Amino acid sequence: MTGIKTTGQKKMMFFSGRAHPELAEEVAHLLGVGVVPTKAFDFANGEIYVRYEESARGADCFLIQSHTAPINKWIMEQLIMIDALKRASARSITVIVPFYGYARQDKKHRGREPISARLIADLMKTAGATRVLTVDLHTDQIQGFFDGPVDHLFALPLLADYVGAKVDREKLTVVSPDAGRVRVADRWCDRLGAPLAIVHKRRDKDVANRVTVHEVVGEVKGRVCVLVDDMIDTGGTICAAADALFAHGAEDVIVTATHGVLSGPAADRLKNSRVSEFVFTDTLPTPGELSADLDKLTVLSIAPTIASAVREVFEDGSVTSLFDEQ
Repeated sequence: MTGIKTTGQKKMMFFSGRAHPELAEEVAHLLGVGVVPTKAFDFANGEIYVRYEESARGADCFLIQSHTAPINKWIMEQLIMIDALKRASARSITVIVPFYGYARQDKKHRGREPISARLIADLMKTAGATRVLTVDLHTDQIQGFFDGPVDHLFALPLLADYVGAKVDREKLTVVSPDAGRVRVADRWCDRLGAPLAIVHKRRDKDVANRVTVHEVVGEVKGRVCVLVDDMIDTGGTICAAADALFAHGAEDVIVTATHGVLSGPAADRLKNSRVSEFVFTDTLPTPGELSADLDKLTVLSIAPTIASAVREVFEDGSVTSLFDEQ
């Protein structure tokens, strides 16, 4: 005998950073595995230390970390965790990023600006990631920033089916809050059999999060309008769009978004808005002041979608098959 024969069995290990442990636990439960015990803490000067308490040698490792606030800390922790897995001789490292930080900086609008979304992809690759699994990127081209496989998951089936079951589809109009979301809104229209409307807006290029709504294109008078977006940060864009729809005679407005960033004045804007319901997924943890006080906030679990994708990746299946009906 000139060699050693192995059993050839694959081993999955599931890891989580500290940013959103509730989502990690739910995904792990659906996969039927435990989250690998990890020792992680901050030094007095803010440096992060990570050590896994089980061997990852030869394993297919899945590491979940959502880029929530404080975003730079959790991105750095994820990079350190990837590096630790690489140095622990993991067979493969799939980085699960439910919310991809810096995704809005995907191109140069003006001279001397960075393309930070590409930088994040480069950092993950350099750290040792072999695959990225993420949910509803701000723009599809970010997939091309990572030099390796990217599995792009969609929350549309989850969100659209929830809305479709609640409202009279004969009165429903799907609304894109800007020109950039039209393609996504079209998919909603196909799934729900509803017409499309668009809110035309213009941003102030010198002031972040300042939006001026100009006009509504499409029939919204007397209709139940569902505003669809990938993320809501301060809430300025979406609340201004909702006001424009009510000004044009909309009967009701429901807002849906995959990622509820909800920073700064978002809590007050959502509470004071005429929107009847805000529907998000839990790719990000919901701020405590909103989850406790806002009765018109609905948060749907993205864990089954992520767990199904992880299983397909581990079993060499097809992630695309999960969304074929779209």
